[in-house]
This record gives sequence, C-alpha cells and structure tokens, in this order.
Amino acid sequence: MIGLKVAVLTVSDTRTEDTDRSGQALVQRLEAAGHQLADKQIVIDDIYRIRAVVSGWIADPEVQVILTTGGTGFTGRDSTPEAVSALLDKRIEGFGELFRQLSYQEIGSSTVQSRCLGGMANHTVVFCLPGSTGACRTAWDGILAEQLDSRHRPCNFANLVIPQRGQHDV
Repeated sequence: MIGLKVAVLTVSDTRTEDTDRSGQALVQRLEAAGHQLADKQIVIDDIYRIRAVVSGWIADPEVQVILTTGGTGFTGRDSTPEAVSALLDKRIEGFGELFRQLSYQEIGSSTVQSRCLGGMANHTVVFCLPGSTGACRTAWDGILAEQLDSRHRPCNFANLVIPQRGQHDV
C-alpha cells in the first residue's frame, strides 16, 4: 500500500482539540492504515471559513485527501456541503448513497438527514462526513479504508491522487 497525505477538518462551533472525538477517530484510523496526517484543523460552522481551509488544502500539492467531519446535517448552522460542493470538479455520487445504506443499519431512517458527500478537486479527493464519531467510523471502515488503499481492486481513489498514476489500472 502507498500511504497518502490526509488533511482532517472538524467543523464545529463547540469542539476543541480535547473534545474532538470524530477528528481524533479519523486520525487514528488513517494513521493505523499507513497514511500520513498532513494537517488537522477545527473551524466554526461558517461557509466561508470552511471553504477557505478546504480550498487551501485543495491547492496544496502535499495534500492528497481531505476528510471533513461535521456540518452535514439540516440545522441552521450546518453548511459543510454548501461550502465544499462549490469547490469540487467532480462529485462522487455513490459515496453518499453507500454511506447512507451502511448508516441505515446502525441508525435507521435518521440517516436520510445526512448530507455527506464526496468529490474530486485538483487531483485531491474530498469526503465530507457527519460529525458523530460513529458516522466517521462507519465511513472509514465501510468505504474509505478500501477506497484509499492503492491495492484495492478493481478500482480505488488512491490511484487517482498518487502522482504519476492518475488511473485505476496501475
């Protein structure tokens, strides 16, 4: 496996580094899988602050994967999908569909309120996850662990963000 450089953004009006369980869970899982943490930040749920951090990472050639957690629900402050979707070159429609299918087994019909999304921008893959630690575990264990593993077949996102690869059949 080729380890990727991953940035993690927690979107929350209340969490700190000490209380950011979702961000910590993602960092633990990505490092255990052999990936490298490129950066980790926490920002309040503000469309422009989220967009500023994510767009900076998209422009940074050292960041290959961006994982956000939080701000994907339906409350008035939830704005991660609006902030990030405007930055994407292509959407990964199946990501949200598969996440909700896996999540349904755990939380039932409440999963319809998840507006998680995935996409590609400037050769960087971006996944926006709900803010709960359980949802982050579900996304990582059920989708991201395989899709960020360059050995996973028949295709994966790792081979699309690794320089000189940019394809599935390498």
